[in-house]
Amino acid sequence: MDYPNDPCINRVLLISPEVVAERMAGPAIRYWEMARALSDSVKVTLAMPGKPALRSERFCQESYEEDNHRALARLVEEADVVVASGYLLYKFPFLRSIPKPLAIDLYDPFILENLEIHSTRSMRAQRAIHQIDLQVLNDLLQRGDFFFCASEKQRDFWLGMLAASGRINPHTYLGDRTLRRLIDVIPFGLPPDPPKHERRVLRGVHSNITPQDRIILWGGGIWEWFDPLTAIRAVAKVIESRPGVKLFFMGTRHPNVEDVPPMRRCAQAIELARNLGLYGSHVFFNDWVPYEDRENYLLESDIGISLHFDCLETRLAFRTRILDYIWAGLPIVTTKGDAMSQLVQQYSLGKVVDYEDVEQVAAALLELLSVPNLRETYRARFEEVARQWRWDRIIHPLEEFCQHPWFAADRHFRPRAEIRPPLTPWWLLPAQARRALQRGGLKVLLRGARSYLRRRFGNFTRSLKHDKEGMGEPEQHGGGQ
Repeated sequence: MDYPNDPCINRVLLISPEVVAERMAGPAIRYWEMARALSDSVKVTLAMPGKPALRSERFCQESYEEDNHRALARLVEEADVVVASGYLLYKFPFLRSIPKPLAIDLYDPFILENLEIHSTRSMRAQRAIHQIDLQVLNDLLQRGDFFFCASEKQRDFWLGMLAASGRINPHTYLGDRTLRRLIDVIPFGLPPDPPKHERRVLRGVHSNITPQDRIILWGGGIWEWFDPLTAIRAVAKVIESRPGVKLFFMGTRHPNVEDVPPMRRCAQAIELARNLGLYGSHVFFNDWVPYEDRENYLLESDIGISLHFDCLETRLAFRTRILDYIWAGLPIVTTKGDAMSQLVQQYSLGKVVDYEDVEQVAAALLELLSVPNLRETYRARFEEVARQWRWDRIIHPLEEFCQHPWFAADRHFRPRAEIRPPLTPWWLLPAQARRALQRGGLKVLLRGARSYLRRRFGNFTRSLKHDKEGMGEPEQHGGGQ
């Protein structure tokens, strides 16, 4: 893309942790949409691992390699502002000391997600993984000039973390008693245009789903903190009186299979559907819906459902799939306890239910299904909420930072010591080696082994330029919410 040669327009580098492709999960979607929203006011370059599969004329797209820092270093050199998140500072240590204003995206509290994901491992392994996550997170908190997260509830959590890390101090507090210049809220947003139905994807197309059936849609993936089992059991009760009701799971296999392991909760859901005799007749499991195609699935459905457990992840979660339901005007059934369930309740967008309550979920579904012209009845409520959540509205705090960037007030006073995440413990190496072989073969295994040896015996800074599949890489999750 050719930008106007205007020195007053800042060059902003957004570093996506995942490749932008036809099939992508929360992190990649977030950076794709932020790039589109910011491109109206600044010159945006979206960097990602691997080759871009989607194209936009509104901003530049570049690739970087996770075992070679040169391409990313060049992009950083050309930028006025850098936006990063997650494990990027761990993988690319030079980002810690760049002389550019650095914004850190904290929308995904991975340190809490990983507690749930790895909860079935040995306590020794869980402690080791958590220690790495904690070190990575503390590094982010020390380096950022501006932070942003997905909700006010998340912001309270991160304010506590920032206070514990010394980032809330007389320098950052003076002249900014709200601390909005240190950390603000940028949730996920909605496209400015309403969804369009361009082709049939379910009714009369998918096996055993007729044009007359009523479809309950589970948007997104099935992660460990979600409760698909209650949804399936509730549908089993619903079809006793309404046999034409179908439950469709939009995604089971994460598009970023190299980073995100299969979820046991998904396997449990498939097993339950089989045991109840619903698999393939009333309950359907899809691989993963392409991002640009999701509106067809949303518009062919009658109800959107999202159920989760009562856990710490829920308290700080921001369910992006709920926003898709709002975008499409899809009445919602969701569990209480997170920020989006409060939104559903506040604007009467559907039904909010208790944790793991099969009877209540079934009753909520039946009540909504009994409403004549269900979508039309709810249309005005959804349109009102959708206007408030458009990307061009919610992006303002980051847009302000990109247009008029600043360094944090305590930049020259906070601790500058390097935080060095520990190596993968030796007892986890065999499992990491098997994982590397399964996903990339001997080449990836050898590259990871070289990386591990460099980190153990070589210079720390150089050794961190390693492949994410290697044995020295921390466990991570890129599912999003």
